[in-house]
Amino acid sequence: MQQLVNLQFTMFTMIAAGVILKKVGIIGEEGKNNLTDLVIFLILPSNIIRSFMVEFSMKILCTFAGVLSISILIQVVCSLLGHILYNKMEPSKKKCLRYGTICSNAGFLGNPVAEGVFGTMGLTLASIYLIPQRIVMWSAGISVFTESPSKKALVKKVLTHPCIIACMVGILLLVSQLQLPGFLTETITALSSCNTALSMMVIGLILADINVKSMLDKRVLYYTLIRLVLIPVLVYIPCELLRVDPLVTGVCVLLAAMPAGATTSILASKYNGDAEFATNMVIVSTLASLVTTPVWSAILL
Repeated sequence: MQQLVNLQFTMFTMIAAGVILKKVGIIGEEGKNNLTDLVIFLILPSNIIRSFMVEFSMKILCTFAGVLSISILIQVVCSLLGHILYNKMEPSKKKCLRYGTICSNAGFLGNPVAEGVFGTMGLTLASIYLIPQRIVMWSAGISVFTESPSKKALVKKVLTHPCIIACMVGILLLVSQLQLPGFLTETITALSSCNTALSMMVIGLILADINVKSMLDKRVLYYTLIRLVLIPVLVYIPCELLRVDPLVTGVCVLLAAMPAGATTSILASKYNGDAEFATNMVIVSTLASLVTTPVWSAILL
């Protein structure tokens, strides 16, 4: 519990650093976008590859299969919830709410949280968990705002995503047990170690633009409750009843309890959704996750 509290305060301090850097003008909007790209295209892939550098066994293979199966079921449930829960909302806001339910910030925030709470194996399982979400993000997720993309475009988008490529490389290294040259291993490890700090600082850069008055929206609070409480509960109860491995349960529940992703506001702005409403969804759910994440972590440990 003490380690968990230390982790949360460490992450909160890093987020605060991002807020301060944005507020005082050291990092501007372009800098925020550049840091986001740096994390997605280099730091996070390095983090994913490093997570697969463990000894391979049939037990690990079965664990991977379990995580992947649960993750697919979660995506199905989230898609159904997105269709059912927001029918009374106006169309521009409904798009944002549906997308935010289908696609969380697990791809960006999940890895450092899983690693901090469950260690290296938690990070490895998080990388497997995120494969279905990344596929859904570029298919069903995008179709919420636009027409469904062609199969060719979808396959290209998924297969060329840096995190999917990193997963493929990581799985190859895991199964083959191939040892990389020492300098390359050390480079990947060094870049990987930057993930938590940079990810949290980017979250802080997003939070720096917060507008307190516009956040007080019942619809945003309703969404936040669904995203951070209802969805992880729907994952936790069946896993407990079926006596799923505690590590698998922990990673799946924790990543299911992640807030709305920043892509929610980006896509809303690009495809005529309510961008301000989407931004409030991201900010409020991210702030609330600073409370709910340690609560879920305490339950799962």
